[in-house]
Amino acid sequence: MLHVRLTAEQRLQKAAIDIMANRKYMALSGVLLIGNRSVVEADHPRIKTAATNGKDEYYNRSFVDSLRDAELRFLMLHEVYHKLYRHLTTWRWMYDIDAKLANIACDYVINTQLVDDNRSDKFATMTGPLEMGCYDVKYCGWDSARVFRDLQQEQEQGGGKGQGDAGDGDGDGAGDAGPGFDDHMWDEAKEMTAEEQQALARDIDEAVRQGAMAAGKLGTGGDRDFGDLLQPQQDWREVLREFVQTTCTGSDYSTWRRPNRRYLSAGMYMPSGVSEQIGEIIIAPDMSGSIGAREIQRMLSEVQGIADTVHPEAVRLLYWDTKICADERYEGVEIATMIQSTKPAGGGGTMVECVPDHMRAERINAQCAVVFTDGYLGGSWGDWACPVLWVIVDNKICNPPFGTTVHVSSGQF
Repeated sequence: MLHVRLTAEQRLQKAAIDIMANRKYMALSGVLLIGNRSVVEADHPRIKTAATNGKDEYYNRSFVDSLRDAELRFLMLHEVYHKLYRHLTTWRWMYDIDAKLANIACDYVINTQLVDDNRSDKFATMTGPLEMGCYDVKYCGWDSARVFRDLQQEQEQGGGKGQGDAGDGDGDGAGDAGPGFDDHMWDEAKEMTAEEQQALARDIDEAVRQGAMAAGKLGTGGDRDFGDLLQPQQDWREVLREFVQTTCTGSDYSTWRRPNRRYLSAGMYMPSGVSEQIGEIIIAPDMSGSIGAREIQRMLSEVQGIADTVHPEAVRLLYWDTKICADERYEGVEIATMIQSTKPAGGGGTMVECVPDHMRAERINAQCAVVFTDGYLGGSWGDWACPVLWVIVDNKICNPPFGTTVHVSSGQF
């Protein structure tokens, strides 16, 4: 019987079909179809194994030919999960700090998850010994930022996994790839316009949602990836109230009845500050289309209730898209009429850095800021001088790199 050897292109197509037919991963079908999947030649100067720019996938022909079918499925899933989690945009800030550790952190998250998910049936297997690649059971359930900080700490202590055992990626994410260590095309991802980034993020989110529905995973507990990505777990009202009450403390006068715990450990008995009124609270709704009139009214209603407890000096509404479209400030009794008085404005793109930029330009000294957005941003998360609560609507995948985050669905408003 004549044995026909499949080309790298044919094997990649077969791997994609196998993944879409597998019960564990059929919800990934839509993400598998996003972007282009290409084969580069063996002598490619940069891509030695595989790579992604967050949308397109690239595979080295020689490396594909060296893999068994299960290993090739693992490699493809690895690239697809980079896209699913939007690693190259969400964690850009880590790359700017340490490109190599950012690469390794993202790979640890994916490889640890894939190894765990395929431990019993070996549908997808990692290339080479686990201890030689970017895999560590310690990182099970961690996100990339937490892994990144752990790797930084190990490196500062003079050892750890950031010292080269998982590959020697240079500042561009390229380099000699160890097992499971691919190339992350951060610069190519950055070249996408804000509109292209937003469109890609929405395409991925919709692909996940439709794939999960097709696979019958919504509301069933099902696969941990897709169920967790789509099902909000917290009551945003409780998170909002706790955030404001925790961050908004002042020191209008002192009392000896309540000792200041900061000084007790030093044997000093000092009065604590008691605030009758806190500073200004910023409420910043994204007006690019994700937040509607109903959501704004429900959100302001909650803020009014919180204001009755913490007594802010003012509540300032900053409606934004790519710029500040309206700046409304309410003081004292005016806060009770915010819902009736406010005039939301905007409707363009999504550039949240305009909010802290405006605050600096106007010298707004805020106690805290609450940002309502779908998280499909163009540009950066901004440089904030106060605590920030991110209320992310209908986008479970989005995880801002700082501040406090609560994920909600529009139906919760």
